[in-house]
Amino acid sequence: MQPDLAIDLGTSNVRIWVKNKGIVIDEPSVLTIRAEDGEVLAVGREAYEMMGKTSARKRVLCPLNGGHIADMEMAEAMLKAFLKKAVSSSVGMPKAVVSIPSKMTEVEKTAIVNTVSGAGVRRTAVIEEPVAAAMGANLDIGSAHGALIVNMGGGVTDMAVISLGRTAVSRAVRYAGNLMDEEIIRYVKNTYNMLIGKRTAERAKIEAGSVIEGTVPGSYAVKGKCLITGRPIQADMDAEELVAPLKKCVQPIMSKIEEILLETPPELIGDIQTDGILLTGGAAQLRGIDRLIHQATDLKVRVAEEPSLCVVKGCGEALRYMGMSTSPKNGINPLLAQY
Repeated sequence: MQPDLAIDLGTSNVRIWVKNKGIVIDEPSVLTIRAEDGEVLAVGREAYEMMGKTSARKRVLCPLNGGHIADMEMAEAMLKAFLKKAVSSSVGMPKAVVSIPSKMTEVEKTAIVNTVSGAGVRRTAVIEEPVAAAMGANLDIGSAHGALIVNMGGGVTDMAVISLGRTAVSRAVRYAGNLMDEEIIRYVKNTYNMLIGKRTAERAKIEAGSVIEGTVPGSYAVKGKCLITGRPIQADMDAEELVAPLKKCVQPIMSKIEEILLETPPELIGDIQTDGILLTGGAAQLRGIDRLIHQATDLKVRVAEEPSLCVVKGCGEALRYMGMSTSPKNGINPLLAQY
């Protein structure tokens, strides 16, 4: 019999947690197909390494966008390949808890459930990403104590005030890790007349990116294509130059945090005043982001341990609620629905 699964179907990375094994898949949400017939040639890390380097005969696709399914057929093919790596066979297909953004329509939710089912999962339950992130960060979501979680992923920043296992107030904004990469690409293009790829921009963000001046000393070498001559060139940027484009992406996130604080009931805002804000998700690792949010809100801000893994770990914790009623009359159950 196959073990149960937890799936974080993220815009940037797919993570799969297997019962009694832990996290067995943590790979980019990318696949490479043959252009003429759509045959899948590579998925995950192998496909990501091909990004920007393929010929016209091969296409690198990102079937997830902003936490949503952009290409259902390709997303199903990608997830099926990941599940094949994660479990030994399709005999006794597993059940799974899958994370979804808090602001998602029923149509979008159905698309995710159908994608997971089509990939071979016989029973699926869904949970909102901020709730899963809180569970993965070892917060007691079942108490009446309010907690503000800001989950900063690749395609969306999803935030919520959580109490009694549910979101009391939530917001989502499409400013997250991928848009930070795009801002770096735009900055380098406008400043140095140089075109760089997504992988180069992401590497610059990780190695030299910050939203606070004076955090990263020295210069950072960026290689790309000259827009004037078409030749390969290199620019030695001051690491401080990345502050402005990255800060531009964080400002809308801070505005949404202010909105959520204004809408939070007074009984819960007192808890947040005491405990502060918890940051999760891969983009929460950007240097200085906790300090910047603290300066804007005057609240304590902390980054969870292993922030990029909080959602998938929380989905794993939520597996124990499968089969239980989601009705509040039967106690706390963080799962939104079971299919």
